Amino acid sequence: MKWWAALMACTLAAPVCAHDFHAGIAEISFNARTGSTEVVHTYMSHDVEALLSNLYQRQFDMGDLDDQAVFRQYVERQFWLAGAGKRVPLTWVGMTADTQNVTVYQEAPATSLAQVSTIHDDVMSDFLADQVNTINVKDGAGTHTLTFDRAHPEQAIR
Repeated sequence: MKWWAALMACTLAAPVCAHDFHAGIAEISFNARTGSTEVVHTYMSHDVEALLSNLYQRQFDMGDLDDQAVFRQYVERQFWLAGAGKRVPLTWVGMTADTQNVTVYQEAPATSLAQVSTIHDDVMSDFLADQVNTINVKDGAGTHTLTFDRAHPEQAIR
């Protein structure tokens, strides 16, 4: 009988029980051809839809442009780059979504990676306590990895 109660709890709390981990991954790199720093984030579609449903009390379809705009506003509040004591302006390039992933593309036009000193990333961690966001920073020296969670939303890039 206990297994039945556990099954019902997971069914009723589907966003929480859907999978055992909550993670996002991003890559930040400098594009010498365009002179811009580029950011590509990937999150699990199920988590994004659960977050937005929780915030706005309605169903979301990440294939819908209006629903993408809502997620865009959220990402722009929760993720930023900073350098020289101020935020680095990020341009929204676009977003793709399928049943597995939501991928967000941003860039800091005419900005080298050397101009970025701090990354703030609390995308999804305000909603999911166990959310872990990993960022791979690709610079001239190679790739180094930073890990962000609810307790550590901001870190120096170097």
